[in-house]
Amino acid sequence: MFNNFFFIGLPYAALTVLLVGSVFRYYRLGFKVSSLSSQFLEGRELFYGSRPFHWGVIFLFFGHATAFLIPRAVILWDRVPLRLIILEVTALGFAFSALFGLLMLIQRRFKNKRLWAVTTKMDVFVYIMLLTQIISGIWVAWFAHWGSAWFATSLTPYLRSLFTFTPDVAIMAQMPLSVQIHVVSAFVFIGMIPFTRFIHFLVYPFAYITRNYQVVIWNWDRKKIRTSGKLVNGVRSKNN
Repeated sequence: MFNNFFFIGLPYAALTVLLVGSVFRYYRLGFKVSSLSSQFLEGRELFYGSRPFHWGVIFLFFGHATAFLIPRAVILWDRVPLRLIILEVTALGFAFSALFGLLMLIQRRFKNKRLWAVTTKMDVFVYIMLLTQIISGIWVAWFAHWGSAWFATSLTPYLRSLFTFTPDVAIMAQMPLSVQIHVVSAFVFIGMIPFTRFIHFLVYPFAYITRNYQVVIWNWDRKKIRTSGKLVNGVRSKNN
């Protein structure tokens, strides 16, 4: 029952909620599909935290996607020991990068009163799930070596069995606890995306690719230096 719930019921429930919830939120609450950026409240620590976090997460995401979509190519790559070691070390490095960035973002939000005032319970939940994902992933990489190889040969068949509606729970039942935690937390996070800020990555501004350039018209002479010493809200500064 335990395996059926977490490795069959939970994945299907998470994917259903993701699909239905995302469509509902986009069409009924379209203007709330946003990351609700806090850059205007604090920018310096956001810069140094978001860069390593996003680079780490993006690399790891596409690494997992590659092992899922083209497992044979990954297996062929891993047949050479040196290439396998390079891949494993690189992935672990990006995992530590993501962890470092996430910890910076967490301490930034908790120590800044203005950021804490706009922090919701779902934000805290997202941080917990991201920490669980990254730490369990590092746990897997550190103690269950050569993950890229056995992912392609073991986890990929399990994930594909879900999409073909023939779930093979026996595969996950034999996995180490670290892998099971990693998989379960991933599906929990996927199911909660429609209720969090993370829904913003499902919406991309494709219109900007073909949109005409925005014309900016200045109302003052740019060749002159504005030396106005008095700036009042609602009053435009003028050239002297």
